[in-house]
Amino acid sequence: MGTYRDLILYKKSFILAMEIFIVTKQFPREETYSLTDQIRRSSRSTNICTIEAYRKRKYPNHFVSKLTDVDMENSETQGWLEFARECDYISLEVYNKLHGLSDEIGRLVQYMIDNPGKFGAG
Repeated sequence: MGTYRDLILYKKSFILAMEIFIVTKQFPREETYSLTDQIRRSSRSTNICTIEAYRKRKYPNHFVSKLTDVDMENSETQGWLEFARECDYISLEVYNKLHGLSDEIGRLVQYMIDNPGKFGAG
């Protein structure tokens, strides 16, 4: 079955979190404890909840429940990206790239929720 590091969801969510970290280094200082902190936290939590879900796969309901947390955190990240774009902290090109990756993550999460047995749940 491998480890959580083998999951495409884990890999893509790690990339998104790191790209957001790099981009947010350019955000204004006054956003340090609001937008910057929030978008970093939600993007990282998407990744960390993926690890937690994988560890709970012995119990299908727990696995799916944790995956819904992944989906929630990913959706929050999308919301913060929209604020970053509207505040002109990121370009439309960067927004589209990061939002597109987040959309991919959302589709992967939904697939896992719909097919827990394929990921060792049960």
